[in-house]
Amino acid sequence: MKQISTEKAPAAIGPYSQAIEHGGFIFVSGQLPIDPSTGSFPEGGVEAQTRQSLTNIKSILEEAGCGMDKVMKTTVLLADMDDFGAMNGVYSEFFTPPYPARCAFAVKTLPKGALVEIECIACND
Repeated sequence: MKQISTEKAPAAIGPYSQAIEHGGFIFVSGQLPIDPSTGSFPEGGVEAQTRQSLTNIKSILEEAGCGMDKVMKTTVLLADMDDFGAMNGVYSEFFTPPYPARCAFAVKTLPKGALVEIECIACND
């Protein structure tokens, strides 16, 4: 296994890696919408937070020599399912057909009071 780490995404806030590469796959840990330059969430609600979470994923994948076009599966965690449409609008800016498989669901709470957290699996072939 190879650990993937970049300063262009927030450091892990626990005992985990930003991503692990193994067997041609990259497993990106759930990305909170933390701006790595400020350590804070961006202002602008779930849209801004979704954009930051996906930007963090993009930075991690780029560090691994990969891109968003190689993402095969995502999981989106929302603090409120009423934010699904707004999240989906921003999400569509980061992916093109064929879109990755996806699961999206609401959870009781997210770390640090985030509105969204996103993880993914990408193929690095």
